[in-house]
Amino acid sequence: MLNENMKAARKSKGLSQQELAVKLNVVRQTISKWEQGLSVPDSDMLISISEVLEIPVSTLLGETVVETEIDNLKVISKKLEVINLQLAQRKTTRRKIFHWLLISLCVVIGVIFVTLVVLNSSYLAWNYNDPKTAVVGVGFHAFEWLFIRLAPIILIGAIIGIFLTRKKM
Repeated sequence: MLNENMKAARKSKGLSQQELAVKLNVVRQTISKWEQGLSVPDSDMLISISEVLEIPVSTLLGETVVETEIDNLKVISKKLEVINLQLAQRKTTRRKIFHWLLISLCVVIGVIFVTLVVLNSSYLAWNYNDPKTAVVGVGFHAFEWLFIRLAPIILIGAIIGIFLTRKKM
């Protein structure tokens, strides 16, 4: 059991028998004998082995060690594939959100434009002798003035954005 656990732990750390031997200040043949079950290390050496392999002595002596798969090219490529899929999904989600925000902006501009046409600048006929009415009227006029000048530019930009963010088939 010690021999199997020591071999599995060494391999999971990616160490050769020679590398482990160097770290323990023994010859490679000693490691080979321990792993073949031909001899056993003393208690001090068991502690040193457990420190080098970074596992408890109890694991070396009895608990089964599952040999962990060393990250190879296939494992790394699978992880990268998952990450790439997640990034692609995020990009698609952002594109959809941005697309619908642009559509909503066009709708809002349309609703405001229709409202302004229906109201037909009714604030121009108000009596501006009252200061409160004058302030509200000037506010409406400023909004309408800015909207009429900026809305077409924003609308054209939003329409172009809608075409650029649409789903490509």
